[in-house]
Amino acid sequence: MSVPRRIKVLIVDDSALVRQVLAQLLDGFSDIEVMATAPDPIFAMAKMNKEWPDVITLDVEMPRMDGITFLKQIMSTRPTPVLICSSLTEKGAATTMQAMQAGAAGIFTKPQLGVKEFLTSNKQQFADAIREAAKTNTKNLIPRALLPPAPVMIPQEAEPAAMAKTTERVIAIGTSTGGTIALEYLLSQLTTVCEGIVIVQHMPEKFTAAFAARLNSICSIEVREARHGDRVRPGLALIAPGGQHLSIGRNGAYYQALVKPGPAVNRHCPSVDVLFRSVAKVAGVNAIGIIMTGMGDDGARGLLEMREAGARTFAQDEDSCVVFGMPKEAIKRNAVDYIVGLDRIPGIMMKYSQ
Repeated sequence: MSVPRRIKVLIVDDSALVRQVLAQLLDGFSDIEVMATAPDPIFAMAKMNKEWPDVITLDVEMPRMDGITFLKQIMSTRPTPVLICSSLTEKGAATTMQAMQAGAAGIFTKPQLGVKEFLTSNKQQFADAIREAAKTNTKNLIPRALLPPAPVMIPQEAEPAAMAKTTERVIAIGTSTGGTIALEYLLSQLTTVCEGIVIVQHMPEKFTAAFAARLNSICSIEVREARHGDRVRPGLALIAPGGQHLSIGRNGAYYQALVKPGPAVNRHCPSVDVLFRSVAKVAGVNAIGIIMTGMGDDGARGLLEMREAGARTFAQDEDSCVVFGMPKEAIKRNAVDYIVGLDRIPGIMMKYSQ
């Protein structure tokens, strides 16, 4: 029997302590091999000229060349999964959003103090992040050109009388790995007549505010981090804050965002399942659910509940995903009405809004 190939990892960080600790921790996993470490991108490129890694872990602020410049070089020459190791600060969040826009596959946060203890206690999560990055479809990590959305016809169906109490409608979206690039493409295609949108993007605390601010600066619709009690309204996309669950409730004839802390669901907080289940319960046929690129199965069960409640449900297709895990699990559970490419989703949302 052949031995499974190990994931070759290159660690690039200007901290000797971080390099040493990460290398020791990752060497403890049988499916991961630390092929080299480097204190900055210049040294890293010298090592990569001899052997190319499967995954690169990359600090952002380094001497001689910053991480974002290095990342852009990699993605323009030989796209490779890059996991950003960033400090959990406001400045670090904003910089990391630039890295995600440049094609980073994911984020792993680290504190400014107590780094060794933090990495040691979170070694399993870091290894899982590397495994997740290794499975990404690198061609879809590169930001898409803003192509016009493909026209989509959504069948018209009679709505049960039970949901005739409100004409308000809502679009619920769940995504993870690769979602920052996909959401930027998707939301930038929409106009202000689009129905209200609620989104869970798996992302650490502090990072969602920076992500929402970036999207808001380039989109016609308003995009911001959700606040408890926000009305879900046309022309507004609300993104779940990192570290808190987002769901929706009814306030008279309107839907409103409910933002609350809570335990992780499917290893995530915010969780797509939490959002989708609330939409199934509160909105029913007055909603559509869209599950997009991401690792794992968060959202699959909730999307099934949405479909059973009468909502139309969509999954991003494998060819346009960075990671097909979440859509694939939803499809396996018979939770999906339509499987569509990313370029078709804006048209679906606008047609639904009309």
